[in-house]
Amino acid sequence: MTQFNRVGLVGRPDSDKVVETLERLMVFLESRGLEVHLETETARACSIRHHGSISLEEIGRQCDLAIVVGGDGSLLGAGRMLCRFNTPILGVNRGRLGFLTDINPDEVEHRIDEVLNGQYEVERRFLLDTEVRRDDVVIGSACSLNDVVLHPAAAVRMIEFELYIDRQFVYRQRSDGLIVATPTGSTAYALSGGGPILHPRLEAIVLVPMFPHTLSSRPIVVDAASDILLEVVDSHDAELQVSCDGQMKVVVQPGDLISIRRKPEHLKLLHPPGYSYFEACRSKLGWSSGLAG
Repeated sequence: MTQFNRVGLVGRPDSDKVVETLERLMVFLESRGLEVHLETETARACSIRHHGSISLEEIGRQCDLAIVVGGDGSLLGAGRMLCRFNTPILGVNRGRLGFLTDINPDEVEHRIDEVLNGQYEVERRFLLDTEVRRDDVVIGSACSLNDVVLHPAAAVRMIEFELYIDRQFVYRQRSDGLIVATPTGSTAYALSGGGPILHPRLEAIVLVPMFPHTLSSRPIVVDAASDILLEVVDSHDAELQVSCDGQMKVVVQPGDLISIRRKPEHLKLLHPPGYSYFEACRSKLGWSSGLAG
């Protein structure tokens, strides 16, 4: 059981509901005698001026636990940094779906008290590292917890690219783009594109074509240890981008190489006792709705 003495709080600064929950958490955690630090940008949005304001990187270096208050996007942002330090993350949902931020804000003190008492489940989620090369020079790099997407920047336009997996040629495709997703990202953009849901414990990556020119193109699931390489062949006069978790965007052009591989570090995600991935799917995706007798 991990002993949590120093806790970092991270939240979306533009939400009053997030600020309200953060302030409740500060009072609760300090009543437990814990050392509490607010992430710098988060602290600026709170009415309570707290002495422990530090950067997200410092939270990773100094804290035993990070609590993220917001939606899945907030946790994605924190996770990309904190995975480098193996800092466990706990999510309080103040967003919409809440696949990753699974604690209900109405139960925040009770559920976090359980975690602090050692009652929790641990999940390890892998991330993807992406590099974009032009003429053997790296022009952009980032990591992502959900997905890497090659797509037109503005107008929908057919593009052309080649896919290689472990240096083996797979296909040359004309489509609106390609989504390369982790199991975490399989319930996000990849799901909207017709991809399968991958259980978080799977060490696998799914590649989902976006409106391919041929009906025989289907999602492919490969081993997470695979080296994935995309070569842009033709942009058909569209500006193309590579997006990582919808954040880092690099403009690419014909001849550019996009290299994608599993990141060595994993995200350490905590859940309160009783967490069920399938229950999350039922409630968030509406499985079995209308079948109750």
